[in-house]
Amino acid sequence: MTKTKTKITELATDPGKDCPLCPRLVEFRHEQRTIHPEWHNAPVDTWASAQGDADVRLLIVGLAPGLRGANRTARPFTGDWAGDLLYATLLKFGFANGSYGAEADDGLELNECAITNAVRCVPPENKPTGKEINTCRPFLVNTFERFSNLGTILTLGKIAHDSTARTLGQKLKDVPFAHASSHDMNGFSVISSYHCSRYNTNTGRLTTQMFEEVFGMVRESLNS
Repeated sequence: MTKTKTKITELATDPGKDCPLCPRLVEFRHEQRTIHPEWHNAPVDTWASAQGDADVRLLIVGLAPGLRGANRTARPFTGDWAGDLLYATLLKFGFANGSYGAEADDGLELNECAITNAVRCVPPENKPTGKEINTCRPFLVNTFERFSNLGTILTLGKIAHDSTARTLGQKLKDVPFAHASSHDMNGFSVISSYHCSRYNTNTGRLTTQMFEEVFGMVRESLNS
């Protein structure tokens, strides 16, 4: 698989603790720091394999930190309903070791993969604006560049899918989002799933079986 290098932006791979780029998100962060001073309440960094960046072959891209999940614990998908399904599935398919305890110090480690979000700060009502998604995209660009052996990207939900597609220079009409879809984008295999949110699982839009079938596609992609 041949990948075309994307020019590194002037921004870092992860935003700083007091990233000022999105005024609405900054205001919301400060509100939460006042209400919950013991929480993380800052941009959430990408979490990568315990074996180092060179071990990462799969990048999972979510929407944004959950208010009481990653925004509290400082680790993607940790402490909310979405993390329960995601980490159980990662453990089942060999992408994680240990046990998931819904806290950043639970001892869980990743294998072959890394987890990030299209938007690194928690948005009000879990709904980032288009401008906020675009403003945060350079961090996603640099995250793709960070992992030299990255070959497969799993996007969770349409926002993550669309931001990934734009990051890789694709027209959305050419690579439409659909659950269990797979597209070649700029040399990467991009597989998409409905987001593993409480709403999607409670309504039956996404079942455990459906999610595991997507991870079967991911394993097949990596093996090929």
